[in-house]
Amino acid sequence: MTLVTWLALVVLAFVELVVGLWNQWFPDSFYRDFPTVALTPPFSEHYARDFGGATIGIAVVLVAALVSPRPVLVVTAGLASTVFAVPHLVFHLEHLDGASSAQAIVLTAANATAAALGILLVALGTKDGLQRTGSGRTAGIVPGQGSFSGHGTGPDGQPRS
Repeated sequence: MTLVTWLALVVLAFVELVVGLWNQWFPDSFYRDFPTVALTPPFSEHYARDFGGATIGIAVVLVAALVSPRPVLVVTAGLASTVFAVPHLVFHLEHLDGASSAQAIVLTAANATAAALGILLVALGTKDGLQRTGSGRTAGIVPGQGSFSGHGTGPDGQPRS
């Protein structure tokens, strides 16, 4: 795993864990105290806790890629993060009413960074997977190999290296 991949995974996992745990266990505080959240009322404890749980789920995938940095896990973690971060960024870009200039800049920069890091993980994981296989195959599951990283079992059922 490259330093850039490691840093992207650490930053995203940390942020998702903090935001997720805060939402899951202290939804009122998150709504009241997290910058700019109150710009889009009304508060819903149900949605806050659901968001917290889903965010913790994304963090789990990111941490799994940190613990076992196989290309397929890095790509999966990047996709999980990106699928959340890009629509989240778009939502905030469309709902900056009431935000100060400083809040709008920080909110946009933070959400754009999260989206970019997710996309970067997909690209780095795919590149690493293609380099490991030594082929031009696209990222994905390769029949008989378990993952595009070349690991899995051969026709004889024995593990491949």
